[in-house]
Amino acid sequence: MMNAMTIRPMPADQMRLPLQRDLPDGAEGFVTSDCNRAAVEALEDWPNLIGGAMAICGPAGCGKSRLAQIWAERVGAVAIHGAEAASIDPLELEGRPVLLDPAREVDDETLFHLINLAQAPGGALLMVARSAPSSWSVALPDLRSRLDAVISVPMAAPDDAVLAAMLEARFAERGIRPQKDVIPYLLRRIDRSAAAAEAVVETLDALHKPVTRALARDVMDDGHETSDLFD
Repeated sequence: MMNAMTIRPMPADQMRLPLQRDLPDGAEGFVTSDCNRAAVEALEDWPNLIGGAMAICGPAGCGKSRLAQIWAERVGAVAIHGAEAASIDPLELEGRPVLLDPAREVDDETLFHLINLAQAPGGALLMVARSAPSSWSVALPDLRSRLDAVISVPMAAPDDAVLAAMLEARFAERGIRPQKDVIPYLLRRIDRSAAAAEAVVETLDALHKPVTRALARDVMDDGHETSDLFD
């Protein structure tokens, strides 16, 4: 589990300022656990030797985009948002690793060209999506066969280790040092996603009170159900 920043204890009657601190974006801030280990290991050496196309897939908030960004930084990949892919000349990407996130927003023809380019020396295409490419509905028969051949590595919703790390990071960004029983309490009650961790920390911070288990319980019991805050 990642190490939290060292923060001096705050007097109980002192109001916190809305201060946020950026934590490292690199691999040192990413927690590997059973829910993401397969994807982490699949990307450790890729695209060395193999190249081609790969996809990491999982539910919203599982950390797949974060893991993909770490990979892109390591290999020097060109990062493309799905909706922007059609405006880029695919030939400009020849021989380069490419990150496509979210990949499902790309039109058939553009995706077909990007997968073909990934087969060239030096090329690679990492696609990020909620479902495996083999399940996507496409109109081009040639694209269908290529998507069926893409290696897909699943990621699951954050387990306790990863979700606890997410909560610790969000608290540390805001200069909050919760009592030690707060995070274990929240782990049992919020949705298992990065968005849920962000939402509950933001809600607690907005109260400008020391973050105790009692405060967390009040927030969860006061109509702040996961269906309202943590979609």
